[in-house]
This record gives sequence, structure tokens and C-alpha cells, in this order.
Amino acid sequence: MPAQCRDRLHPVLRVAPVFTSRNQVKGLPPVRTTVPPCRMRPLPGPKHRVIALLSALLLALVGLLGLDQSAAPASAAAPDYTQSVTQPSSTQAQISFTPTTSAVYVDVHYLVNSANQQNLRMTNNAGTWTQTVGSLANGTVLEYWFTYEKSGPQYDTPHFTYTQGGGGTGTVATPTFTPAAGTYASAQSVTLADATAGASIRYTRDGSTPTAASALYSAPISVTATATIKAIAIKSGLADSAVASATYTIGASAGCPTQSDTPDFGPNVHIYDPSMSSATIQAQLDAQFAQMKDTASAQFSENRVAQLFKPGTYAVDDNVGYYTSVAGLGQNPGDVTINGHVTVDAFNASDAGNATQNFWRSAENLAINPVGGNRWAVAQAAPFRRIDVRGDLQLYPASYGWASGGYIADTKVSGQAASISQQQWYTRDSNVGSWAGGVWNMVFSGTAGAPANTFPNPPETTLATTPVSRDVPYLYVDGAGKYRVFLPSLRTNASGASWANGSTPGASQPMSQFYVVKAGDTAATINNALSQGCNLFVTPGVYHLNQTLNITRPDTVVLGIGYPTFVPDNGVNAIQVADVDGVRLKGLLIDAGTTNSAALLTVGPSGSSANHASNPTTIQDVFFRIGGQIAGKATTSLIVNSNNAIIDHIWAWRADHGKAGSFGWTTNTADTGVIVNGSSVLATGLFVEHYQKHEVVWNGQNGKTIFFQNEMPYDVPNQGAWMSAAGVNGYAAYKVGAGVTTHEAWGLGSYCYFNVNPAVNSYHAFEVPNTPGVKFHNALTVSLGGVGTITHVINDAGAVTASNTTPSNVVAYP
Repeated sequence: MPAQCRDRLHPVLRVAPVFTSRNQVKGLPPVRTTVPPCRMRPLPGPKHRVIALLSALLLALVGLLGLDQSAAPASAAAPDYTQSVTQPSSTQAQISFTPTTSAVYVDVHYLVNSANQQNLRMTNNAGTWTQTVGSLANGTVLEYWFTYEKSGPQYDTPHFTYTQGGGGTGTVATPTFTPAAGTYASAQSVTLADATAGASIRYTRDGSTPTAASALYSAPISVTATATIKAIAIKSGLADSAVASATYTIGASAGCPTQSDTPDFGPNVHIYDPSMSSATIQAQLDAQFAQMKDTASAQFSENRVAQLFKPGTYAVDDNVGYYTSVAGLGQNPGDVTINGHVTVDAFNASDAGNATQNFWRSAENLAINPVGGNRWAVAQAAPFRRIDVRGDLQLYPASYGWASGGYIADTKVSGQAASISQQQWYTRDSNVGSWAGGVWNMVFSGTAGAPANTFPNPPETTLATTPVSRDVPYLYVDGAGKYRVFLPSLRTNASGASWANGSTPGASQPMSQFYVVKAGDTAATINNALSQGCNLFVTPGVYHLNQTLNITRPDTVVLGIGYPTFVPDNGVNAIQVADVDGVRLKGLLIDAGTTNSAALLTVGPSGSSANHASNPTTIQDVFFRIGGQIAGKATTSLIVNSNNAIIDHIWAWRADHGKAGSFGWTTNTADTGVIVNGSSVLATGLFVEHYQKHEVVWNGQNGKTIFFQNEMPYDVPNQGAWMSAAGVNGYAAYKVGAGVTTHEAWGLGSYCYFNVNPAVNSYHAFEVPNTPGVKFHNALTVSLGGVGTITHVINDAGAVTASNTTPSNVVAYP
């Protein structure tokens, strides 16, 4: 947050406003013009740095921006290239890479005897890119891989090995399996592939080690019963690949070993019953809030809390701090009633009256009878779901300070919902009595009572319905006192809360089918539960993963409460989901580890092709963090390869502030927040900030986004370090792939604040193919405080950002 803004409040917003029908402050300009010139974050931000770089150091800096990672935003395909290593002398090896499609650049990364990684831009010689490695002794082993550009996106290859003195012989890449190994209810068609062009694959299906005499792979393998497939790849002149192995368990019927229907949720889950006295409950809520309140100490702590209220009525005021989830345990919101408030505000003196750091907290599935309205003044990663507000809802701080939210879904507000000083907000499938306020980007879909579509004056974008939605799974207590998880049905062209006219349609599962993840669990115990057919109920805590969590069973539910946090260690990917129907992920925080991960969450393997329109995978309230807590690193946060997936409210955040040593241009490195390769994927509520290259890359056809909020990276050291192509300043925040012919998006905002070097510029915020099927509605850019510039909004359309923190708008493109 701009340092000059941290300790002052915009003078206009000190005045308590009286609203007219045009949402104006009496005697003052419209509210949308009274916003601050910058997004406010009171914690100390990155220090201003003066960096002098010699041109000879530019390549090294490019390496720091991501070329030292072991994987890129997309996987390479074998037909894309050929590669080889030759030995021009006894001490030299020449690495060659020939792409089938002309590449703008190719980078090679290599290790010499597993040490001293180098990242170099290769030399283009008539379409073949080369790099010579010297000072090699006989027997030295090179491990190498490539990053290459293809029609805009960049791709990474698998790793290869070469031994000096072995006659110039490299090693064939290890074969891969699609779908991944796992447990499946029915027969699977397994495809084998290899990244080494011209290699043949030999395989066995009885678990024995394959040889050159084993069966030759030529077509997908039908696996109708449990089997282990092993494969090697062979090519003349190269050493055989390592053996790849995948076990497929077919038709497993035993299912999850029976768990308790009244489980022990562990010490961080606090369950309240109406038989408890209000004073006792209030004292516990206050004690938890005191621990989770402070922006300076609690924002980056490992404390996690869930507050669950059994059906009944409670007279309490619940102030909600960091990493706190508040939820009712009824099947419908009205089963739990709070006669009081569930509040988020600018609680701390250090907040200076602003709510721009009110991250990572939630409220869900209850009714509130508030006196004087209920305040929910939040920033990102703070969903307000399935709430019946019987009165007004105030989304701004009591001080009228700045706020940068936010998200509401499946909610009813009988009175007025007022955003006032919120820069942006998204409301989905809800009912409001009325709406007041609008700063830059207020978006509504399927919301009865929403304002008319008037962007940019006022800046409201309104869609009558949401094309496809499915509300989140949630925990409740049945009439017998047993816990169950309710699974709402898929909705198409939805409008209004799912429970507006009765109970939410759907089905439920008993907790006996859920493995409860709590303190002491490891990646191995969690994967074991998944392999046995269990769903996961993840309780508040921080869980380090030394292996990837593999979700392979259709309809698996992973439900977190209290911001349970997965931290991948040693560079593993945190979670991988197979290309199967109906997986539901909800309520997770994935915090990148200090060793780079290629991706934090991948949905479907590369090349996924199944149609999941009737039962898509949903990613809801899943949040990604690179830095802030630790010096995390991840090339990409979320990759969606499966078709028809729904991304419903995520915040992918590369930290611009946090604990000392956890953030900085070369510290918490991350290329891209979200890559979508699947077709017919829908994003509703997409918050992605501060990544170092394109923040969203959308390669799939027929994609849709409703609401996008972005800040470009604050800490770009200089223009030369941030060029997406020769002569193109910066990276578009939202890039639609060059081959995409159908894509549509509504209500998108991208902001810049280049405080390390205000001379930095981004040519545009949105980069899309010029084709009639790619349509953008109501997009804008803002330079916060005039610190840096964005020349155009989308492609070459839209004006350069103004210096007075007012938006540049494009109502329709093309």
C-alpha cells in the first residue's frame, strides 16, 4: 500500500453521509468519486529501493523471474519439439532444442552433478536453439530441461539426463499416464505419452519390469480390472528412460472405512449450544477474537479458529478476526439465529480506519437480527455465504475508511446493502432489499434487487442470472444429533438465494464418509484416506505436505473450516485432482513453500478431454498465497485442465507485504496465478494479485468470467525486467490465448502501483484475440495514486491511466 497513504484518511470520508437516490453524500460529490487515491495496507510495505543494473545482468534477472523453476504454466507435448545432446569435445556438451513451431525464446536449465543450477537463454541457429556447456569431466552428469514460448504461452519440458563421455548419449524422457494412477469406479482408458520425439513405448500390465521386447504401445489401454502398468521409452542413440509405473484400482466397492458421525474436531473447533449461557459464549468469542484481531501480529500467524453454532438462538456479538470461520450448524440459515452482530471492521489503531487488510475470515449459514445493521467491512478471501440478514448490511468501515473487497453469495438482505467506500464487490445468487454505493467495479449476477446495469456511471455491472452455479458444501447437525455434510445441487441460470423459497435442493452425506483431518495428520495419512474412498473434512491448522495430495475418485468432497492451510515442502505440488466428475473443494488456504512448486493446485491432467457439464468440479473459497508468512515460491498457483470446472471465489495473492524476508521481487517468486486450459470453464469471483508475469492465462474455449479484480506487482525493479515480448511493456493481467475463438467476461478491474519504480509501465491490462467471439464487458484500469501507468485497458483500446486515481473504462470490446 502506498506509504504516503498509510496514516491518513480521506477528508471527505470523515463525514457521515446522508444518501440520496443517486447514492450521493448530501452537499458533497457522488460517493464513487470520494475514494482514496490508493489501496491502503497499514503494515509496512516494501521499502523503496534504488537498483542499478548493468545490461549484462538482465539475463540473470530474467532467470530470477521464473526461469529457474522446474515447470511452467503448461506442460510440453512431445510433438512440440526435438532435443539432443552432442559432445563437440572431451570437456564440452552441446544441448540442442528444435521446436516444431517457431519460438520467440527458448531457455535451458541444467544441473551439473545435481548442483549449481544454471538458467540460460539459448542461441537460435536457423530454428535450432543451442547452448554449449564447458569444463565437464568424463562421467559428469547433466540434468537439463527447457522452457520455450509457443504462440504466446510458455511451456516446460520434462527433465532429461546426459553423461559426458558416454558417446553423446542422452536419456529418453520417462513416459506419462493419463489418467493418473488411482482408484476408479469403472474401467479406464489409459493413454501413454513420451516427451522425446520419435521414442517408442514398451509396457507391461502385470507389474513386471518392461524391456525392449515387451508389448509396443500403439493405442490407449483398456483397464477393466485392477492392474499395474509399467512402461519405458526407447529411442536409438539414447539411453532408455526410467521405468514409469501406475496402479489402477477398478470397481473398488468397500468405500471409506466407517468414521464417527459425531467426531472429535480437535481443539481449534469451538461448538456452541443454545443451552450454554450467553455470557459464557460471549467470553469465549471475545477471547478468540483477542488472539486473532491484530493486523500486525495475527495477519501472519499460524492460529486458526472455527466457531460453530448448533441450531437455536443466541444473544451474542461476534467480532471476526483473522483465520476465523463462523458458521451455523443448521440445514438452513434460519435454523441458527444471532440476535446481535457478526462483525468485521477496522478494528485496530494501526488500521487507521481502513479495512484493506481484512483478509482470511468468513461467515456462513446463519441468520442475523442486527440492531442498526450488520457490518462486514472486509477485503479479499472473506466470503459471506448463506446468511439471512434481517436488516441492513454495511460493507464499509464505521469510519468510512477505505476497503477492498469482497464477495457475497446465496444470501438475503432484507434491508439495504451498502458498499460505500468499497473499491469493488461481487454479489452472486442473492436477494437484497436495495443497494447503495459504487466506486469502480460493483458486479452482480443472479441477484434480485440489484441495481441496473449502468457501468461506468454508476459503475454497476448486472447480469440477470448466473449461467451455472453450485453452492458450497456445508456441515450441519441432523435431528438425531449426528453431523452430516449437505451437497447443494447444480443450478443453471440461477437468480436469488438457493433457500429463498425453502430448503436448498441437494443431497447430504453422513460424516461416517469423511476422514477428519486434524493436528498430527500428514500427507501420507491424508492420501491413505483418499485412496480408501473417504471424503476429507479439514479442521483449522497448518499442515505441511511432503507429497502431493491426489484426488482421483469422482464426487470427492474436501471441505475445510477455519482456513486450514496446506504448505507443500521440498517443491511438491500441493493438490492434484484427476479428470473426474463432481469433485468439490471448499475452504482451503494453500501457502507456497520455500522450495518452488510448479503448481499449488492442478485440476485434471494436461490434455483432459472429458465432458463434466452435468457434474463439474468446483473450486470454492480456495485461496493461494505466495510469501507474506514465509518466502514462498510457486510458478503457477492454480491450473485448470478439466472441462466445465467452476472457479467460485478464489484469491491468488503474491504478497506485497508480510513478515521480514518473506516478500520481494526475487524472494517470493511466482509467474502466474491462474491458467485455464479446459473448455467451458466458468469463473465467478476471480481475485488475482501481484504475480510477476500474466496473472491469468485463459487458453480454453468458451470460457466465462464474471468479476475480476487485480493489482499488478508493486515491486517491479525496472522496465527491462518486466517485458512480455520485445517492445511490449509489462504483462497483461488477463490474457486470453491467441487460439481462443470464444470467451466472454464481465466486470473486470486491474490496478497498478509500481512503488519501487514509478517509471514502470504496462502496455495494457487485458490482452485478447481480435475475434467476434471474444467479448469483454465493462473493463477498467486505475493507477493508484498515479504511481506508474497502464497505457490501454484492453489491447489498444482505452485511455492511459490518469494520475488522479480515476478509472479508464471500456464498456464493450470489441
